[in-house]
Amino acid sequence: MYIYLLKRLGLAVAVIGAVILVLFSLLHLIPGDPATIALGPRATPETIARYAAKMHLDDPIWKQLLVYAGNALTGDLGLDVFSERPVTAMIGERLGFTLALVFAGMGWAALLGIPLGCLSAIKPNSWVDRLTGILSVGAIAVPSFLVSIWALLIFAVQLRWLPAIGAGEPGDFSDQVVHLVLPAFAVGLGWVGYLARMVRASMLEVMGETYIRSARAFGLRPRKIVFGYALRVAILPTITLIGMGFGGLVSAAVFAEIIFSRPGIGKLIFDSVMSRNFPVVQGAVLVATALYIFVVLISDLVIAWLDPRVRESL
Repeated sequence: MYIYLLKRLGLAVAVIGAVILVLFSLLHLIPGDPATIALGPRATPETIARYAAKMHLDDPIWKQLLVYAGNALTGDLGLDVFSERPVTAMIGERLGFTLALVFAGMGWAALLGIPLGCLSAIKPNSWVDRLTGILSVGAIAVPSFLVSIWALLIFAVQLRWLPAIGAGEPGDFSDQVVHLVLPAFAVGLGWVGYLARMVRASMLEVMGETYIRSARAFGLRPRKIVFGYALRVAILPTITLIGMGFGGLVSAAVFAEIIFSRPGIGKLIFDSVMSRNFPVVQGAVLVATALYIFVVLISDLVIAWLDPRVRESL
């Protein structure tokens, strides 16, 4: 298990290093001077010179890369072009909103999608299975930004059941939860279908195994067989899907945060791109990538802990 952990940590560090290299290269691959691109065409030569000196843009490329990578690995993601605030502090203020949205969206999708997949596998080719399949494929096919717009128009504008924009009053947990309902519904709807389809396929494969037939022959209750034996094995690919889906939810959260005006990382990236604030864009993308790698690492470790075959193959 420790060897597997070290391998996964080494891979995670390598991926983060590659992302740092790509983010650094993007600014220099854009035609023009990086300082002028960051500050805009109306910046004075004095301002451009000060910014270039502050960001070490006058140094050789290899030295700039080493400085950028060293600062990023120590948590220094640079300064905001306009306010000169640390990018790390700006991201830290918004990170909690994005994490709450992502985990809420995946949480309710898992609570609904996994039972639906089990139900379809228990009664294959029945009307329940067909109805679940239609609903799952329909949920997957609808883009998250379209769900966000329609949820906003129906539940917030017409019915006025839920608030339309914002993240709730600071310190008021109940108000923040209410403001989280519509965005979490929008980003999680498609993953209900993904999880239901994955669980159904895994359950059908596991239900045909010899030990499941033996359990039935011994007269164990169907509930015990499904949830005590079959689901424990069939859930392993679903855990991987949930970990991989974290990146998809982060990208979906961008649209939800823009539509519902939530102060998350996605909206921060969008606003920074529109204002050409490249240090903030680079820092936010790097943090989002690191979060994705961390969640995938956790899912891999959970699978290795639950499945002895993974540990024995190390």
